[in-house]
Amino acid sequence: MSRIGKLPVAIPDKVKVEIKDGAVFVEGPKGKLDWTYPSRISVKVEENKVVCERPDDNKESKAMHGLVRALINNMCIGCGTGFEKKLEIHGVGFKAAVKGDVVDLALGYSHPINYKLPAGVKAVVEDQTKITISGPDKQAVGAAASEIRGFYPAEPYKGKGVRYAGEQIIRKEGKKV
Repeated sequence: MSRIGKLPVAIPDKVKVEIKDGAVFVEGPKGKLDWTYPSRISVKVEENKVVCERPDDNKESKAMHGLVRALINNMCIGCGTGFEKKLEIHGVGFKAAVKGDVVDLALGYSHPINYKLPAGVKAVVEDQTKITISGPDKQAVGAAASEIRGFYPAEPYKGKGVRYAGEQIIRKEGKKV
């Protein structure tokens, strides 16, 4: 039995979980999420918990068992409290601004970079160099943060670029003269 899959998912307060026609619908204060899970896994709500079960010990069933449970758990946490990623921008003249659902980045290129945020994801910029990306969908928040970081990852010589908050950049020594 999958160690992750056999654990029930606790449903937080103010979060509603509904299972209908092979799909999970989660609604909470931070938003709504829905996901169609694989048909070989059975999912049901018992009391204040979501339980995932698999019919056999097939290799694919074992893999899907833990995956379905983890994704439903992320949906419940996301709709209840939400997820967030923090980014920092280092470099002279590097800055960011949010205009509606577009993050406007000035990263030393000859043109500004306009990144359109996915649906349900919000960004807040503090001091023009700190970006906080938040939303109920863990995958969408992580993907948006990764794409923004990918425009100019922190380089090892001067350390300038976009990095996750708290990320350590291993610096290289420059040329010897």
